[in-house]
Amino acid sequence: MILQGKVTLVTGGTVGIGRATAIAFGEAGAKVVFSGRRDAEGEVTAKLVRETGAECLYVHSDVSNEADVKALVHKTIETYGRLDCAFNNAGIETPVKPLHEHSTEDFDKLMAINARGLFLCMKYEIEQMLSQGAGAIVNNSSTQGLFAFPGNSLYNASKHAVMGLTRAAALDYAKQGIRINAVNPGSIATELLERAFKQLGIAADDVKSLLPMGRIGQVEEVAQAVVFLCSDAASYITGQPLVIDGGFTVS
Repeated sequence: MILQGKVTLVTGGTVGIGRATAIAFGEAGAKVVFSGRRDAEGEVTAKLVRETGAECLYVHSDVSNEADVKALVHKTIETYGRLDCAFNNAGIETPVKPLHEHSTEDFDKLMAINARGLFLCMKYEIEQMLSQGAGAIVNNSSTQGLFAFPGNSLYNASKHAVMGLTRAAALDYAKQGIRINAVNPGSIATELLERAFKQLGIAADDVKSLLPMGRIGQVEEVAQAVVFLCSDAASYITGQPLVIDGGFTVS
């Protein structure tokens, strides 16, 4: 129960890594607010979080909409009185293809959520945390926020933006008691990975053979890393990427 009594917020919490982290926050003793745009899936997540014994609130929210983000943080404060930890997880991907084949609409749609949405979430989360004098933020980047991958230029750019915002903001607020870090998942069993495999025409077994640990990661493994970074066990860690990729980037 390393987050006992803390108030936590997860964006993109209706499925995948976001859902797993909302559940993990509940298991760690926190009150959980999570957001997303898929209400039916949100109801499932809320049920699973409450089964941990945690208090839980789902808010329909689009992170690319400033009014939505402001209202999300306001609802969190209105309901639970503070905001101790935030996991900015909401994100989308683009089809895998060379840069020149993408439209400007592809770029704008991706950046509106992955980069602008992250900025908006951090802006309003940090404002609240400054008033409290403390807080911990974890942003969901990717191993593709640390290196390039063919055919994924726009997604690469958006996840590098996540790392830039994470590192710079960590320096801005280090002396004000706010820690800001990132998780950088590799191949994790999510809908996003399934779509990528389908588009590329590859099988999970083909990828497993490239991973030193010989398996695809699970969403719960990312969630536990987020809980750690939000906890006092990570009290001297800020501005850092935590790579969760089964050893791929060092192989």
